[in-house]
Amino acid sequence: MLQLYAVPQFPEGVIFQQDDAPPHYGNIVREFLDTTFSQRWIGRGDVMVGPPRSPDLTPLDFHLWGHVKQHVYSERINNINHLKQRITDVIHSVTPDVLTRVWEELDYPLDVCRATNEAHIELR
Repeated sequence: MLQLYAVPQFPEGVIFQQDDAPPHYGNIVREFLDTTFSQRWIGRGDVMVGPPRSPDLTPLDFHLWGHVKQHVYSERINNINHLKQRITDVIHSVTPDVLTRVWEELDYPLDVCRATNEAHIELR
């Protein structure tokens, strides 16, 4: 998803920040980040020293996955195969408009972070 949907939307020179979820720490993920965002990614095992990782600044976690979960669970899940199919269907239905809304929702936390000079903040 990151490679196919998110990265093509990023502006040139973006610094990527990931969360510390165990699946996101796998060698294949870190290799992809090292290749795609050479010296420009923040996360466990990164090569960059930067601001602390903040879930409020990780749009795929809170905004996109919120969208995915909302649609996956919009109907009763009968079994694991049904759950897998629902997740696949919803991921495939993510449009550029959905990704645009994800980035628009990130504007406010980024503004707060800039205004406070990256001080510790909590957004509710």
